[in-house]
Amino acid sequence: MYLFQRIEEVVLQYNDTRRAIGEFVLKERSNLRRMSMDEVAKSTYTSKATLVRFAKTVGYSGWREFIVAFMDEVVYEEKSRAEIDANFPFKEKDTHQVVANSIAMLQTESISDTMNLLDMTMLDQAMSLLFNSRKITVFCISPYIYLAEVFRRKMLTIGIAIEIAKPLEASLSAQALTDQDCAILISYSGNNEILEPISHIKTLKKRGVSMIGITSVGDNYIKKNVDCILMMSSRERLYSKISNFATEESVHFLLNVLFSCYFKQHYQENIDHKIFSAKEIERQRYSTLNLMKENHQAHE
Repeated sequence: MYLFQRIEEVVLQYNDTRRAIGEFVLKERSNLRRMSMDEVAKSTYTSKATLVRFAKTVGYSGWREFIVAFMDEVVYEEKSRAEIDANFPFKEKDTHQVVANSIAMLQTESISDTMNLLDMTMLDQAMSLLFNSRKITVFCISPYIYLAEVFRRKMLTIGIAIEIAKPLEASLSAQALTDQDCAILISYSGNNEILEPISHIKTLKKRGVSMIGITSVGDNYIKKNVDCILMMSSRERLYSKISNFATEESVHFLLNVLFSCYFKQHYQENIDHKIFSAKEIERQRYSTLNLMKENHQAHE
């Protein structure tokens, strides 16, 4: 998880001086390099000691160490800024054509960014875990649960039934898995161990379940506790944005890659299975339509 995102988590979790400092730091990030500790404390109506406590909250020993790391990230973001802002890809007065072009470009950039982040060793490890699993269960929350459903359906077309752990029943799903199974955990922040799906990692580890984590770039709880990690595009803020355009496209791409690699393992067999299944489905549809037609004629 990027430092920007850790600060956003602090802003969301706390309702004290840490929120005020976090909001100020994010808003004034381009000016912080020119501000002294006294100036920041005065601007946030806090003290130097409070600034130090804030720095420790996000994992640093003191304010100076925090500012150095934060400004490094600001510089990196400025240098690597994509053509489209992932958080606010369009403006209020943009035409519909500009909006459409911006979303198209953002989705393209997200896939490209995800591909650049894709570690082939990790992908090979992920596929090995999936191939050797008796059961595959996906743990995630909205909006990723909808993408997981698309992945589930694609896997079903080649005869592989996977489960999407329902949020209110995910604890039961985690308890039902064994060391012969695999869990896919999808979380952008990957950092709050008391919330789903991260809250199930301890149970999954205890039961020896193989795990694949799909999460953002940087350190977080998932990365510290899951050996196989696939990284999603991480240019979005946690909450300061219009929507999850970039991360949704990134996760969708990664799940498509997992499905495609799984498919190609038994390529011809899966092609044959899909063709046979499609013919069976179409035959059933044709029969149903004929039955409806005959019933209609019988009533005439």
